[in-house]
Amino acid sequence: MSSHDEDDEDGYEGSATLRVADAELTVTVTLAGNFEPIDGRYHWYGRIQPHDELAHLLDGRQGTGVLRTPHGEADGRLTDPDPWGRYRISGTSHPPFPVPTTLEELA
Repeated sequence: MSSHDEDDEDGYEGSATLRVADAELTVTVTLAGNFEPIDGRYHWYGRIQPHDELAHLLDGRQGTGVLRTPHGEADGRLTDPDPWGRYRISGTSHPPFPVPTTLEELA
């Protein structure tokens, strides 16, 4: 994941499986996350690239689902799509991607 905040955020870009509304969809995601010291929880979030079947299933509404990447899976909330048809997904606690837990993993 490249960004000017690379040291402050973790993330994943690539293919994922989204279970939503009794369907299992292959989607492309861009995810990031960070630990929030105020509430003591890890918050992850990102965008799902436009996907016709997802758009049909949710029809512009919010929803919930389970997002699975090659690194793990997590429950997420899907919010209204942006003008480009990308749904936002977010969750708290364990994300569906690896998070460094030691200084050695950050190097």
